Amino acid sequence: MSKLIIDIETIGEDFDSLDKTTQETLTRWIGREARDAGEYETALKDIKEGLGFSPLTGEIVVIGVYDQEKKKGVVYFQDPSGKLKEFEEEEFTYKPLPEKEMLQSFWNGTLQYNEFVTFNGRSFDIPFMLVRSAIHKVKPTKDLMSNRYAGSQKFGALHIDLLDQLTFYGAVRRKGSLHLWTRAFGITSPKTGGITGDDVGRLFKEGKSKEIALYNARDLIATSLLYDYWHNYLRP
Repeated sequence: MSKLIIDIETIGEDFDSLDKTTQETLTRWIGREARDAGEYETALKDIKEGLGFSPLTGEIVVIGVYDQEKKKGVVYFQDPSGKLKEFEEEEFTYKPLPEKEMLQSFWNGTLQYNEFVTFNGRSFDIPFMLVRSAIHKVKPTKDLMSNRYAGSQKFGALHIDLLDQLTFYGAVRRKGSLHLWTRAFGITSPKTGGITGDDVGRLFKEGKSKEIALYNARDLIATSLLYDYWHNYLRP
């Protein structure tokens, strides 16, 4: 049965636009732990740049999916300008949608699949999507968090997180990023296009939604190829 590769891109809210209570909640620990003004400013900068890592202070700007068997994918992406239309490029169809409609389309699409593949999806992508779905009152159609172990499929859906598998469920000391894993296996890294996940927030502010969507597609292809190595040579 075909597998669906999943990957998302997120951005954070503008820290300065947050209400005072939220700002204080996010920064309270800095005042206790920073030893001087320099450390305080560094920690504050990290907080501002990390708001996109939480569904409480961030949102999804891209959801990408790729059918492992059909070699076809769809990338849903936000385009606040409204200038971009649906387009196709190589193996992917790109569809501009607001966050809520992206999530609705994603969950509707999962009904066709029982096996799902991510890289670090259990710790980031799936929980982020679940919370953002709840915020938008969108109900998930698959349980993608219950079956952590590759031999289990009790709930009608098997989610294989490659970071789990390649690190033997965290047994190794250094987990490694997707870039490091693809490099080790001779797979073209999605970062070779000159964009990394750290650039997504800036690019979105600059109106470069298409560039983010194309980067997401490269992530999906890299994850798909990495899955092949795990499946053929490491899967129990």
